[in-house]
Amino acid sequence: MSNPTPVRHPIYNLRSREIAGFDSLAELALDLRWSWGHATDHVWRQLDTELWESTHNPWVVLQTASRDRIAGVLADPTFRNNVDELLRSRRHEAQAPAWFQRQHPQAPLTCAAYFSMEFMLSEALPIYSGGLGNVAGDQLKAASDLGLPVLGVGLLYQQGYFRQVIDQDGAQQALYPYNDPGQLPITPLRQANGEWLRLEIALPGYTVWLRAWQVKVGRVKLYLLDSNDAANTAVHRGITSELYGGGPELRLTQELLLGIGGWRLLAALGVQPEVCHLNEGHAAFAVLERARSFMQATGQPFDVALAATRAGNLFTTHTAVAAGFDRFDPALIARYLGRYAQEELHISVDDLLSLGRQNADDPTEPFNMAYLAIHGSGAVNGVSRLHGQVSQRLFAPLFPRWPQADVPVGHVTNGVHMPSWASSAADALWAEACGEERWLGAEAGEGQGMGGVSDATLWQLRGAASRSLVDFAHERLASQLAASGAAPEAIDAARQRFDPERLTLGFARRFATYKRPNLLLHDPERLLRLLSNPERPVQLIIAGKAHPEDQAGQRLIQAWVQFIRRTEARARVIFLSDYDMLLSERLVQGVDVWVNTPRRPWEASGTSGMKVLVNGGVNLSELDGWWAEAYTPEVGWALGDGQEHGDDPAWDAAEADSLYDLLEREVIPSFYARNAQGIPAAWVARMRASMAQLTPRFSASRTVREYTEQHYLPAAAAYRARAAKSGAIGAQLVDWRRGLAQRWATLRFGSVTVETADDQHVFEVEVYLHDLDPQAVRVELYANGRNGGPPERHAMACVRHLDGPGHGAVYRTAIAAARPPADYTARVIPQRAGVAVPLEAAHILWQR
Repeated sequence: MSNPTPVRHPIYNLRSREIAGFDSLAELALDLRWSWGHATDHVWRQLDTELWESTHNPWVVLQTASRDRIAGVLADPTFRNNVDELLRSRRHEAQAPAWFQRQHPQAPLTCAAYFSMEFMLSEALPIYSGGLGNVAGDQLKAASDLGLPVLGVGLLYQQGYFRQVIDQDGAQQALYPYNDPGQLPITPLRQANGEWLRLEIALPGYTVWLRAWQVKVGRVKLYLLDSNDAANTAVHRGITSELYGGGPELRLTQELLLGIGGWRLLAALGVQPEVCHLNEGHAAFAVLERARSFMQATGQPFDVALAATRAGNLFTTHTAVAAGFDRFDPALIARYLGRYAQEELHISVDDLLSLGRQNADDPTEPFNMAYLAIHGSGAVNGVSRLHGQVSQRLFAPLFPRWPQADVPVGHVTNGVHMPSWASSAADALWAEACGEERWLGAEAGEGQGMGGVSDATLWQLRGAASRSLVDFAHERLASQLAASGAAPEAIDAARQRFDPERLTLGFARRFATYKRPNLLLHDPERLLRLLSNPERPVQLIIAGKAHPEDQAGQRLIQAWVQFIRRTEARARVIFLSDYDMLLSERLVQGVDVWVNTPRRPWEASGTSGMKVLVNGGVNLSELDGWWAEAYTPEVGWALGDGQEHGDDPAWDAAEADSLYDLLEREVIPSFYARNAQGIPAAWVARMRASMAQLTPRFSASRTVREYTEQHYLPAAAAYRARAAKSGAIGAQLVDWRRGLAQRWATLRFGSVTVETADDQHVFEVEVYLHDLDPQAVRVELYANGRNGGPPERHAMACVRHLDGPGHGAVYRTAIAAARPPADYTARVIPQRAGVAVPLEAAHILWQR
């Protein structure tokens, strides 16, 4: 296939293209930059107010409006000039140097490809489920803001994730409406000759044609593949029908299309990324296809190609329990990838399976996608500090005899794209206090301007946000009841339930047992008393979906709905169904307190609570995920003791009591303790501290800058070095590893001596390397960390060689005598410049 290039795509509403100015509107509508700014809202509202408010989809508004309506508004000189100015501003913004161009003008990075199973960019493009998509979408937006050369790769689902309704019995029902591509802000990706770019992917016994689409996300492009091509059979057209639907075979097929198909799409476009970022293990097959393409370009064998390309691969894990990783039966992998392994990679099926296993010699072990990602990447990270430590424990079996602290998993804590989640009022306040460039530069000082905002101004922000949320909740609940066939009087009553002057708590997330969404419901009578206090009333908004196969999660939803239907609870608690991005946006902008109650450490990061920060909401959360590193008493409230207790019912009961106590003794009194001006001064102080201190730290801008400087730039340089001269360094690395494997068993320690004098321990240890090159290893003195601190590692230098067989040498180091000598032991580990140890070489020898 010749290298195609994207061209301007035809507009679906062809009749309207004849109208002068229509193409300008289309260009604005097809750039999702509108999803994190309000500058164009009035344009779409003027075309069709009702449709805009219900869909927040400019492309639908533009496609639905009549020719006469479009022509009429464009005939208004003021409107037309405004559209032209918006377009000029967008184009200028896209071309102007941003953070990346200013900070890294000579960077080795020209492109990073970000692979993810889902992207949450807007409710107008419903190809997301929850947190994973939230992270992916927000990071693409932040990459656009920062000028980072990133592109996204994902799948276009005909039905996306399910839509939720609650039936008369309070049970969740799942619906799967069709996503009409003509109504989505996407365009077909076409070759220079106008032909739609399609890829043919071989699967066992058949091929699947994939169509390619493009989404414009500011400066960034997101490419999507779907199998709903007319050349496919009905069954194969449905491969990309649902997100996280079907059984293992469908999931495997989707992941093959994402990883292998996604990398081939980039090749078809002539794009050659230095960095491939795997957002979870779903996309790990891209590791194989990247190596295959390198083999094809250089003639190198698979092991050399993998060694060369893995330096440019980054694996981000979001999973906190081993059961959360995608694992496939070996027979299924052999059936779908057997020919690919043998004919394309020129390796055996067993060699392929070993890349997804802990024990390569166990034929019954399932194929683990996270293991494939680890074996094919140059770096691995979790998504919070605590999750990095949890992931080290999860992946420790891949690195036998290595201490958990040395398991090669770091962390980059998630952040959210603050402009996407800020209300227009909050955005204006931040702009006034901290400047227009607040999310586009260094973290230091981004929130300092909040210190100068008066209590009255902050409290007015919260009051307006609460009124807006209550109005929205009333209308959404009324619509929900009307759709379920409720009586007219019940619908009218729904519009009177809440009071914006009350303290409003929010709890919204996926309903799964580990998230403990019913912790607040542990003692229903105590909860009712807490909510119904006439002097200090509280109201609670709940939302969330349970996976259609998660019966336990669905029962948790039903329990809340049944509780809410009690007469005494009805005016204090509401459940808003079909939790999506629009509902999430309105909740995080309006609630006073965001409640989060997962079982530690099962919340890898969590992002919902981060979204309230920019809007002045305050968090009350378990010390898990991001909150474990964010919490201090002046910025919110913490639940739990910072320890792990599993799923102990007694601990759940104790934490429920602690949650009630926190609300009754601290949260609620603080909200209602007003000064002479009617302002809760202590509450506003906590608001201000949370906004100023946490919003910059937990923004996607900070996250993406960290990924760039800690991972993308080093990975790009490492990949370029290894790929140079047709992978010469990769070939040397493979030879070095083979030498280690052949000779490591011959290594041994001899005697160890310790002398203590002048507050120093001087260690000497004999090491016999036999035929192994001394430059290939590092001899260290090691001690476990104390009181939760990091371990000690001290390099030992060769001071003399020993006569006789075994090529012995004496290694020495001197350390402060702060600990007993018995705390320390010597070890030998591999060492080579530019090689990640133990990620790429996991040999280790301990003296004891």
